[in-house]
Amino acid sequence: MEMSLSGEFLRVVEQAAIASASSIGNGERKHSDWLAVESMRRSMETLSMDGTIVIGEGERDEAPMLYVGEKVGRGMGHPAIDIAVDPLEGTNLCATGAPNAITVLAASEKGGLLHAPDLYMQKLCVGPASKGRVHLDYTPAQNLKLIAEALHRKVGELTVVVLERPRHEQLIDDIRHAGARIQLIGDGDLSAAISAAVSGTGIHAVMGIGGAPEGVISAAALKCLGGEIQGRLVVDANTASREKAEAMGVDFDRIYFTDDLAPGEHIVFAACGVTKGNLLDGVHFFGDGVRTSSLLLHRHPRLVRFVDSVHVNEGEGITVRF
Repeated sequence: MEMSLSGEFLRVVEQAAIASASSIGNGERKHSDWLAVESMRRSMETLSMDGTIVIGEGERDEAPMLYVGEKVGRGMGHPAIDIAVDPLEGTNLCATGAPNAITVLAASEKGGLLHAPDLYMQKLCVGPASKGRVHLDYTPAQNLKLIAEALHRKVGELTVVVLERPRHEQLIDDIRHAGARIQLIGDGDLSAAISAAVSGTGIHAVMGIGGAPEGVISAAALKCLGGEIQGRLVVDANTASREKAEAMGVDFDRIYFTDDLAPGEHIVFAACGVTKGNLLDGVHFFGDGVRTSSLLLHRHPRLVRFVDSVHVNEGEGITVRF
């Protein structure tokens, strides 16, 4: 599955990025998201797979396309594949022209991605060197000390990404008191989680509460990169939401590790930058076509590809600039 479809998955996220990039800075987050969803759904129609959306835009009644349970691809007779998508991670980032908006797709064999409820999740994401050393139940100071030791750095040399939300006031104080630097972001903790596992991005950990579906997609990427995510579902005040989540078999007291969130052995992860970020460049439009910056990950064989592509307009010549 990895090698035969990975190029197609790359095309799916590239086309979604190009579509949504046409709306950068227009202030219409819903329109930006709609462009990405429509492009991604259209691109997946022709893929040789019997795909099922397990993480998508929500329930069928709320999402006309890429809803949880929707069938995508050519259907019966082709490999059965579970698909997790975030057609535009960082809709607000795209709408305002801020950094780190990306289009994302993760795929695995049937049952290879947890069907996470649309709830919040407390998360801790680290790179390969810190894997197995940290723990979600440790204090931020304890985890930062362990990360610093693993990276042969001082705590003061670490940068932690945290979503800028009122719920994180105590966490932010704890991290600052421990001596580490903080990068506050408005959206996009999935992009940040991947950055924590890639050397040279300047990001060493992600801490705080974000979406559980994004946690599953992050787990797929981190499993390919050798990093780690730990997550615990946050109890929702909505009783119906909690009952629905428990009916799905989730446990609010359990810490979910990378292999719990993404148990699959055959995982492909693809992402494409929409706006320029820590990990990927954004979409660039020029006279002859479009240039994109993407990331393609395989679990088996273990492979990390940074892909710089030029998409030439039909019937045009091209001048490539570096």
